Amino acid sequence: MKILSISDILVKELETEFDGSIFEGIDLILSCGDLPPEYLTKVMTLVGAPLFYIKGNHDIRYQSKPPQGCLDLHSKIIKFKGYKIIGFDGSNWYNGGPNQYTDKQMKKMIKSLRASIWFNKGVDIVLTHAPPRYLGDAEDRCHMGFDSFRNLISKYKPEYFVHGHIHKAFKKNEDRVTVFNQTKIINSCGYHIFEI
Repeated sequence: MKILSISDILVKELETEFDGSIFEGIDLILSCGDLPPEYLTKVMTLVGAPLFYIKGNHDIRYQSKPPQGCLDLHSKIIKFKGYKIIGFDGSNWYNGGPNQYTDKQMKKMIKSLRASIWFNKGVDIVLTHAPPRYLGDAEDRCHMGFDSFRNLISKYKPEYFVHGHIHKAFKKNEDRVTVFNQTKIINSCGYHIFEI
């Protein structure tokens, strides 16, 4: 399955200078947050694939104007083409704004899905806005990752953990990927294409 992941930065290749040849054969689009809802709808339409999303810490318009035709994956596990995908909104708490959580709150959200994960015999892809702690995050309060995500990876061993939130320019696609306990952690800033 060929997946396009997007987050944080609007890119010309998916907006003003769309190049269909780059995105040919995409089966699924995963949005890791902090993108306008209209952009998600446009990307889904241009690429011609279903789009699953979670909200970032700046996605305050999604309540009143959600992306059209896209699926909100927050605190859900779904199957798509045989792969089990789970999602969690937001960033670490830093000023009390929307879509901000303490690590204790995130741990509780993960725990609430334990029965679903067990019933589905695990999870293949985790979709989040924030990264796991010490795995591509930063030291300022806003951009610190979640310890509970590290625990989720250690316990359930997903094949992929796909996140946004950390703005970074990558010279090579390989630089986006960190491996932890055999899970490939991908920073989707802008866009990234991978196959599972």
